[in-house]
Amino acid sequence: MKSFLRSFQYAWNGLRQALREERNLRVQLSVAIAVIVAGFYFRITNAEWCILLICIGLVLGFELLNSALENLVDLVQPERHPLAGKVKDMGAAAVLTVSFASLVAGVIIFWKYISHWTLIIAN
Repeated sequence: MKSFLRSFQYAWNGLRQALREERNLRVQLSVAIAVIVAGFYFRITNAEWCILLICIGLVLGFELLNSALENLVDLVQPERHPLAGKVKDMGAAAVLTVSFASLVAGVIIFWKYISHWTLIIAN
């Protein structure tokens, strides 16, 4: 049980360190907080909450994995190398792919709320 609890401490340490060192993670966390605030403001449905929370978890999780991958590549190959660059680029592409899909999901979810809201303001 002690080692199980210690694994949570390691995970929190990793998250704190990533938040200190990784600008992109801080930006993505800020966007996630804005999306959560918008969700409360527009009173989105439970199903929409589930989709948004899965998207947020995927984007943040992929960013953490990408950061870990970049650190590992830097450890193994400190000098510039085409293959090391390829690995880093593919990791970044994975984050971009999940981020884009999440953006589309967010637009689909919030579109009806925002378009309704702008109609009310216009009248």
